[in-house]
This record gives sequence, structure tokens and C-alpha cells, in this order.
Amino acid sequence: MVKFVESELAQLRHEVDQMWTLVYNQMEQAREAVLNLDRTIARQIIVRERRVDAFELKIDSDVEDFIALYTPVAVDLRFTLSMLKINSDLERIGDYADGIARFVRDCPVDALDQELIEKLEVKEMFAIVLRMLGDLQQALRDEDPVKATSVLSQDDQLDRINKASAGILAGYAAAHTDAIPFCLGFGGVFRKLERTGDHLTNIAEEIVFYIDAKVLKHNDSQQEDPARQA
Repeated sequence: MVKFVESELAQLRHEVDQMWTLVYNQMEQAREAVLNLDRTIARQIIVRERRVDAFELKIDSDVEDFIALYTPVAVDLRFTLSMLKINSDLERIGDYADGIARFVRDCPVDALDQELIEKLEVKEMFAIVLRMLGDLQQALRDEDPVKATSVLSQDDQLDRINKASAGILAGYAAAHTDAIPFCLGFGGVFRKLERTGDHLTNIAEEIVFYIDAKVLKHNDSQQEDPARQA
């Protein structure tokens, strides 16, 4: 019985890792699609979004079945609940990659103003998101709560870049009125990347909860919350 439970948990961990890799690749391709205004890559991302959705449904079903069959407790319960929430966050990040791809596919311009791109720090924003995604995936693989929490400060950088982008795009649109539709759509890319950072913060918290039975949400002192310990 114990070995079978361990096998089921290992399979669930593997599925989440596969989902993670798929979502990482989606966001990495979204970066290439944006920076090169590559509509072919954008269409590929949109098609692959169905795989992300299918993965999410499969993992949700497997978690529900595991809880119903084995009524896990302690660390096994924390693990399954965390995988359920991480799965949901990954699916949302996949949605954002899909949304970014749709902007590229429907983009009203054929080339990007490279000076604008540099000023907006869009390359840096994508780099931060991908670094956070990769570091958190490794943190879960290694069961390393320190590595998981180390990414939290990077979300502040995403917030800063997103906040600055609104003014930069508004100024650009005022000077290039024909670019107003582009600027409105491009602003959405920054908002999606900023929201991705929020979901990655959630994932970091869930990894720590699973490993250390700690809750970081709504708890600046990062003290243990007995109500969520199992």
C-alpha cells in the first residue's frame, strides 16, 4: 500500500513537472514572438495552449482521485494540495503566454521600434519571468524552500517595469498617433507579464508550504500558521 501511494505521488510530481516545462516553453516562445514580431511562432503557441489546458484537467483529476482513494494526511496532503494550486497557477501563466501570442498574431505593425523596446525594458521583463519559472521548477525538484523564497524579490522588478511602461507607451502614442492601437495592445503584454509574476509568487509560497508547512501569504513575519499545518 505504501509503495503504491509513493508511486502515485511520484507520477503526480512528474506530471506537474511536465506541465511546468510546457508552460516554460510557451512563455519562452512568447518572448521570441514579441521581440521578433514572429506571427508563425505566435500561432504555434496558440495551438499548443490546448495541451496546457489538457494537462491542467489531467492533473486536477489525478489529485482529486488520489485524495478520494487514499485520504492523505501530513506531508502527503500538503503535497497534493500544493500540486493542485501550482497546477492552477501554471495554467494561468499558459493563458498569459497565449494572450501575448494573440497580440503578436494580430499586431497592427510589421516592425518594432527598437529604441522603444529598450526603453520599455521588455527583454528584461521576459528574462525575469523565465528566470523565476526556471528557478521555481528546480526548487520543487530539489525540495529547496530557500531557493523558492529567493525568487520573491524579483516580482518587485516586474511591478516596476510594468508601472513604468504605461507612461512610456502613453508618451510614445502621443508622439506617434498612428501607433495608438499598437501601444494599447502592447500595454497588455506588460500587464500579463506582471500578473505572471503574481502567480509565480503564489507558486513559491505553495512550495514552501509543502516543504516547511509554512504560510507566507498575509504573513509578513513568515511565521508558521498552525491552521495550515498537517
